[in-house]
Amino acid sequence: MLVCMGLGLGYGFGYAQVQYGEASTTMPLFRNADAPIEARVEDLLGRMTVEEKIRQLDLYAGAKDLVDKQSDETHAAQDAVFVQEKAERLFGDIGVGAIHDLYPTPQQSNAIQKWVIAHNRLGIPALFIEEALHGFNTGTVFPAPLNLSATWDRDLAQRTGAAIAAEARSTGVGMILAPVLDLAREPRWGRVEEDFGEDPYLTGQMGLAYVRGAQGSSLNTDHTLVAEPKHFVAHGSPEGGTNTSPVHMGERELRMVMLRGFEPAIREGRAMGVMAAYHEIDGIPVTADPLLLKQILRNEWGFKGFVLSDLGAIERLYGAHHVAATPRDAACMAIHSGVDMQFYDFDHTTFQNALAYCVHNGTLPMEDLDRAVRSVLRVKFTLGLFDHPLIDTALHAKVYRSPKHLAISLQSARESMTLLKNDGNILPLSCSLRHLAVIGPNANVARYGDYEEESNGLHISMLDGIRKMCPQSDVLFDDGKNLSTAVANVQASDVAILGLGERQGISGEGFDRSSLDLPGNQEVLLEAMVATGKPIVLVLQNGRPLTIGWAKDHVSAILEAWYPGEFGGQAIAETLFGENNPAGRLTVTFPRSTGQLPDFYNADPSRVRKYVDDDGQPLFPFGYGLSYSTFRYDHLTALAPQPGSKDDVRVTVDVTNMSKREGDEVAQLYVREDVSSVETPSRTLKGFERIHLKPQETKTVTFTVPQDELAVWNAERQWAIEPGHYTVWVGGSSKATLTTGFVLKP
Repeated sequence: MLVCMGLGLGYGFGYAQVQYGEASTTMPLFRNADAPIEARVEDLLGRMTVEEKIRQLDLYAGAKDLVDKQSDETHAAQDAVFVQEKAERLFGDIGVGAIHDLYPTPQQSNAIQKWVIAHNRLGIPALFIEEALHGFNTGTVFPAPLNLSATWDRDLAQRTGAAIAAEARSTGVGMILAPVLDLAREPRWGRVEEDFGEDPYLTGQMGLAYVRGAQGSSLNTDHTLVAEPKHFVAHGSPEGGTNTSPVHMGERELRMVMLRGFEPAIREGRAMGVMAAYHEIDGIPVTADPLLLKQILRNEWGFKGFVLSDLGAIERLYGAHHVAATPRDAACMAIHSGVDMQFYDFDHTTFQNALAYCVHNGTLPMEDLDRAVRSVLRVKFTLGLFDHPLIDTALHAKVYRSPKHLAISLQSARESMTLLKNDGNILPLSCSLRHLAVIGPNANVARYGDYEEESNGLHISMLDGIRKMCPQSDVLFDDGKNLSTAVANVQASDVAILGLGERQGISGEGFDRSSLDLPGNQEVLLEAMVATGKPIVLVLQNGRPLTIGWAKDHVSAILEAWYPGEFGGQAIAETLFGENNPAGRLTVTFPRSTGQLPDFYNADPSRVRKYVDDDGQPLFPFGYGLSYSTFRYDHLTALAPQPGSKDDVRVTVDVTNMSKREGDEVAQLYVREDVSSVETPSRTLKGFERIHLKPQETKTVTFTVPQDELAVWNAERQWAIEPGHYTVWVGGSSKATLTTGFVLKP
């Protein structure tokens, strides 16, 4: 339960007392906390004017418009004071839909919320919305989503979502713009780091877990909030890898691949927010596509929340896509197509006047306006904002950067460490080594990735972690800018640990690359280090796969750390020196060259991968990762359900740790229908389990595959579970060779 400050006036609901603008001798149904939410929504909707309805569909910037000072354009200063005169000029007396770019303290959000409720006729509360991709504001810094997916750990994803939600809700924020459920099929795209990888099943499962963690069993608490999967849909496959560019695919691929990354979070996780993406698919912009936003999302999946445009996506209907002749046409087209709230698309007067004009002249049906308003109100009622709109100001200190949340961040960093090469078992290293050289631009900095300030958190660098791990060793550091100095330091060492990769500004939103090579002079530095003849361990911190073919051929070991959060340096050091047995697995394919793109693993079998100058094989395949332990797979069985049954397919396999060291293994199940009515991938992931095994221990892993997971969108544009023979592979990567099959009978 939320424990809120009493305002001392007006109606008392739950744990808050608020004064509403509308005086009444009897309590309206929408203010009755015991009434069903749908009844409350309809009662309130029926009392609203057109102008009040439209106001609920607009998002306002908070830091620059509502308080007296800011730490930057999107953040209120910690000691900022709410300025009522600003709110009066901005909102008048008809309320506000949502407030963004504030990152309030609980005191700030309470002051604004109290004023908003008291200064609109019906006392409708505001919804505070903020970014929290892998950490909220100055709270716990979690590893980037690409790290989280590399853990292949559903439970960890759920606990991460819950921790981020608790920290954000403690400030009064009721909705976060996460998780990102695009499929990372275009590694030149800068936002790959925000994704859960290239596979729809893995993305769907990790997204579902994250949403369940963030939203909990109820949104009406002080530690849960609305999750908003984005960018609906297919945003991760832009033409040329450039952000917001067109996406080229048909409805079959859209339904069988792209939408399946989102579907579990909506259908099973009941996510209450969705962000509509910038781009167009086959010529139709997402924000103007009722097939996606009405038919599939609402009618087929039963979505009950609201759709927010991506920042400026509605404006692009007019300014980029040219499917709307005027800003007015763009605004009305988006609402009519299924968008519910704009995100800084047009100035507030232009947007709100546009909707009013279209409603009054009949070009925007009232039923579309009411659908949008109903969706926003439903979210606010579900969050409990009408009954206890204020947050307990004491809660923030208890949950913000709590030991529990910091422990989750560290665990995620450890579990995401992905070992790509380990020739001669050079790893793990020993702290008995007298001289260690730590070299490179990513060696003495904690790389967090986009949507997180690198000044936040503990920012433990790889160098920090190594020095703490091996206090008796002489650890020389060089950033690699002076090549001769770096070479001398390596020559004076027993082993060199090279920290390379990417930084903010070449990876992240808006930072797309035409090349996937190591940036700047890093390849020159790498080759100079190898030329010394010393053993070289390469540690990468980056936001996308890189073309590191030369490194694979010439360095002794490669550890992919991605952007591992504030404890990243500790997790890297623990892995290099053996305290952490790596078990991260790739969720994106590493191509040998950009010429191979697209290079996702689950391509259709008709694709020809051989070039005259390249065999077309990936550098490192999806699902791949090494361990300090070795594992054996045996006794694979696949049991099909009885004909006519709706039961699941059941696959079992024994996994044995053959080594003397305990460790985790990620068992992966891949399936293919041998002959189908439409072309389907050569193999596709349909199950995974991360398991822990002691030395010589054997565990039986059971995968259950719902028959719906095997359905195809056929030539008749219908879902069909087709009878026939299916091949199954199980192993430690998408290259698994242990195989069997089953037959689905009608």
